[in-house]
Amino acid sequence: MLTELRIENFAIIDRLELHFRPGLITFTGETGAGKSIILDAIAAVIGGKADVTMIRAGAERALVEASFHLTPETQADVQELLEREGLLDELDQLTLSREIRREGRSVARINGRAANLALVRELGAHLVDIHGQSEHLSLLNVRQHIHLLDRFAACQPELEVYQSIYGQLQGVRRELHRLRLAEQDAERRTDLLTYQLQEIEAAHLKPDEETALRQERDRLANAEHLASSAQQALALLDEGTPDAPALTDLAGQVLQLVSGISRIDPSQQSLTEQADTIAELAGDLAHELRSYLDQIEFNPRRLAQVEERLDLLIKLQRKYGGSIEAVLAFAQKAREELETIAHATERIAELEEKEARLLEELGRAALALSEKRKEAAHRLEEGVERELAELSMAGARFSVDFRTEPLPEGLPWPGGERVAFDATGCDRVEFLIAPNPGEGLKPLVKIASGGETSRLMLALKNVLARADFIPTLIFDEIDQGIGGRVGGVVGEKLWMLGRRHAVLCVTHLPQLAAFGDQHFSVRKLVKGGRTLTQVKPLEGAERLEELALMLGGPGEANLNAARETLTWAQARARQLQDR
Repeated sequence: MLTELRIENFAIIDRLELHFRPGLITFTGETGAGKSIILDAIAAVIGGKADVTMIRAGAERALVEASFHLTPETQADVQELLEREGLLDELDQLTLSREIRREGRSVARINGRAANLALVRELGAHLVDIHGQSEHLSLLNVRQHIHLLDRFAACQPELEVYQSIYGQLQGVRRELHRLRLAEQDAERRTDLLTYQLQEIEAAHLKPDEETALRQERDRLANAEHLASSAQQALALLDEGTPDAPALTDLAGQVLQLVSGISRIDPSQQSLTEQADTIAELAGDLAHELRSYLDQIEFNPRRLAQVEERLDLLIKLQRKYGGSIEAVLAFAQKAREELETIAHATERIAELEEKEARLLEELGRAALALSEKRKEAAHRLEEGVERELAELSMAGARFSVDFRTEPLPEGLPWPGGERVAFDATGCDRVEFLIAPNPGEGLKPLVKIASGGETSRLMLALKNVLARADFIPTLIFDEIDQGIGGRVGGVVGEKLWMLGRRHAVLCVTHLPQLAAFGDQHFSVRKLVKGGRTLTQVKPLEGAERLEELALMLGGPGEANLNAARETLTWAQARARQLQDR
């Protein structure tokens, strides 16, 4: 729900900060004081219209910032959107802001970071519903009607059964589509895959072969240099020259001398051991060099074979993958695809049989879902019309329209026809309304605007209160064209709605304002030659004075009437709470 609202340089609002508590929040004040401007600011921050005309005269920018506490019902949807864009900070808190600049640009932010306006609108649809002159109205989104009806009807078990079968059917149809495409091109594809697989299998690839071949190629290509180096090293170690004795001979001489030292001075025995080790190492090194020299191969033919093999490996990797492992994986995939093609006709027949069976099952599940929706729709219609009668719209009619669309490959339906379906079932649901007696039922999107619309939406919201998860509801001009008695009824319904939602309401009726859990007075004043909007929370005597002004003006009689109105509203709220 909306918990804080900060506005700067927006229309005639200089600077404003409001803190909201759960429940019904009422705004009162003279016409033109700026009540609707506050609602316009909320609409702007959730992605609505924003242009330079909204910037206060003399300012370079306007800023609106709104903080929301995410209710458990909205957390999952909102978190999914934020995680998708990498904007999730706190699980249960969200901040939206909108900056409108004089040069014509506007910048939207989510949790302090610049964001796409389309994403802000998508988030706003989960957070706030504005009923009145604004177009930001969830109930005018026909696609939402079936979801609202399902929640009202508690259709979740039936819907889960339907969607489980629907998911299986979609999987079968995807595989069928893939197999039919493959079947159309089977001969060409088989020839290609067979050639590719034979080319790979003929190479008899081994995963570590390339490294070993490269090492062998290096040895063969440098055999002469390797042999020369080994011979020179061996000569220094074991043969020597007239001018320079062999290293092994020198090591032997060193050992004899050091041994003589240790015999005289036993404390130097370690020198003898080290000299002995050097002599042994020199001998071992000479032995290993002779063995290595014997292994060095001058074999141009083998070198050509190795080069040819490496060229083949590189060619295969270029065609089928960046490594031998990738080439082998390609071959395995080709085998599997050939196997699939070979059994495609048999598999297609199996899947077609399964598709027909799932269509029958899905048709039964869709019919059960539709029947439960229709039963709930009657209760919804009766509930809304009852609410409308209490709101002084006794002649208004409300209906839930159900339609199906014929589709030859659709689900079997009563009467022998087949109908289109999607993840929600076969029903195409839309709410219809006839606001006045004698008028035909029309879609909600075509109903009148202003107070009549707000009352229609209030009736719907009250009946759908448990099914509607949008946490903050705003009603503008809901009291347009109604008197004090009906205003009291509207106040009761808004107060009840405030038990499940945060409800903000602009009103001119004291009977309605008296039900507010919070009451804000909106005043327009002139300061320093500039017009300003001032918003003040009212309690105690100040609230009584405001209600008295709404009843006719200052004076003891109006104060007494205001006191009675407030006492009656509070008593009525307690009665409603105890129901």
